[in-house]
Amino acid sequence: MRRFVVALLCALTAGAAAAKDGDCMTAAGAGAPDFGLPRVAQAIAKKKLDISVVGSASSELNGPAGTNIAYPTRLETALTSLLPGVAVKVSTFARPRETASEMENKLERIVTDSKPALVVWQTGTADAIRGVDPDEFRVALDSGVDVLQAAKADVVFMNMQYSPRTEAMLAVGAYADAMRIVALQREAVLFDRFSIMKRWNENGVFDLYGATRTTNIAERVHDCLGRLLANMVVTGAKLTTAIKKDTH
Repeated sequence: MRRFVVALLCALTAGAAAAKDGDCMTAAGAGAPDFGLPRVAQAIAKKKLDISVVGSASSELNGPAGTNIAYPTRLETALTSLLPGVAVKVSTFARPRETASEMENKLERIVTDSKPALVVWQTGTADAIRGVDPDEFRVALDSGVDVLQAAKADVVFMNMQYSPRTEAMLAVGAYADAMRIVALQREAVLFDRFSIMKRWNENGVFDLYGATRTTNIAERVHDCLGRLLANMVVTGAKLTTAIKKDTH
């Protein structure tokens, strides 16, 4: 298991960018959410948006500045820019190598303590590494949505990272499919990190295979992910507002 995790982290600290920073946004493709984010819209209207990121070590980066340059911090910075006058706070609850079931057991405590309008639930990799039954993974996601919706929080699922180094070793398809199904059934938003990163690699925006000793590419990947996720959150809130106007 440790070998897979190390390979994933190496892939993120790898390669040389072949394009300008702005190209990562274009190459990511369409990122419009399938569903609105009504709790986020309410929080924005009240000028205070709290977000909790629940996930594994891939929500952080190695080194003394790891937390400050990882995507949750970039998400907070981007949302603050996109939502002038709104106090934005993104809190991270990350534990290495936790499965969806293990995360699900902690969700109630997290939402009780932090009372977020939005929970970004990043999961899938540890389940794939451990070989958890995909049906058990799906049930854990479904149960987690129950907890989050009962706490009046919107849900954004974030699936696993893409790594050409581990693609042949780690079967993630069943888990990505399970997450997509639960998202559709429960009207939760899916941030398809796996497909985004795969497009980046295929289009030469980021070389996620070559290895270096710096975290430069990892920082740029996290910056792009944070900005893309911020755009999706704002779009989801606007979508909710648009739907309400259409029904009146």
